[in-house]
Amino acid sequence: MTSRFDARDSQQLEAGLEAARDALAQNRCIVMPTDTVYGIAADAFSAQAVATLLAAKGRGRNMPPPVLIPQAATMDGLAIDIPAFARDLAAEFWPGALTLILHAQPSLTWDLGETRGTVALRMPDDEVARQLLRSTGPLAVSSANRTGHPAAATAEAAFGQLGETVEVYLEAGARPIAGEALSSTIVDCTLTPPRVVRAGAISVEALRVVVPDLLDTDGQPDPALTVDAAPSSDESGAGFAQAEADVNDTAAEALPASDDFLLPDANSDNTDANADTDANSDNTDADADTDANSDNTDADADADTDADADADTDADADADIASGPATTHSDAKSGTAPGVTPVETQNRGGTESGDAAGESARTP
Repeated sequence: MTSRFDARDSQQLEAGLEAARDALAQNRCIVMPTDTVYGIAADAFSAQAVATLLAAKGRGRNMPPPVLIPQAATMDGLAIDIPAFARDLAAEFWPGALTLILHAQPSLTWDLGETRGTVALRMPDDEVARQLLRSTGPLAVSSANRTGHPAAATAEAAFGQLGETVEVYLEAGARPIAGEALSSTIVDCTLTPPRVVRAGAISVEALRVVVPDLLDTDGQPDPALTVDAAPSSDESGAGFAQAEADVNDTAAEALPASDDFLLPDANSDNTDANADTDANSDNTDADADTDANSDNTDADADADTDADADADTDADADADIASGPATTHSDAKSGTAPGVTPVETQNRGGTESGDAAGESARTP
């Protein structure tokens, strides 16, 4: 049976947080406020809970949800090979509306969906959300709406779409508290240079103050840097062309203002670009054949020029953690950084897994 609590009332907040913790421990879903939009949350380490979340939204495993964390230190327990620029972005914009796609920690065998070895992490700037996260640990969270429908700005609006599929609703008033409802900006930090894969609440210009070589959603660098670093030779120009191809310049599908998105392949920065041009494209073959009994000569001139240029690029953007064999919460905790607190569980059957998403990739 669904329960609703007004988190703006201190007594109801405490009761609501307790009910939410109990529901999460039983692999149920809850709706919680974030700093962007309301989110539907599940225990990130429970495959059953994540499957329930995806079913409630009406979406498949190819759109895994992102993971919300209570503090930046938790990032080291969930991701590996974290580049310095990702830490700089987190230091500047967390807590806040920025989701970072990173290589998932392989020791955590959670199942968030088809994440291809990546995870999308965010630390929300919402006290109710962080208060819950501090007691449960990382949660798989996606925007609290049916896929393809508007993201919910209140728990009441979320109930209108999700209904009884959610165990607990925490109402904390309209979100965001001020300004336009925008999803979080998603940056793929598995690429070098990093690339914005979904525009959101934090502008590309603001991000470039921290990471100047950040690419926009079209895979383009800051125009100012392009002018300043204009190539001085044809060889340099070729390098710029190759670099652009390496960043995956295939147009990404436009994403709604919520948290549904596809995480890129962990090797998505690999690009095959082959340009083969006949070095002798201007040469002409002339064959002259002379009849032994004739003075006539035939001359055939054929000029062939081949120029093939193929550039293939893969760009997949959407969700959170590497799938794998189920694991218990105690196993998931081992080797993680401070702040990776497991959800209080009861009779989990011994096995579980987890998922990810961006704020407008439906990452709240």
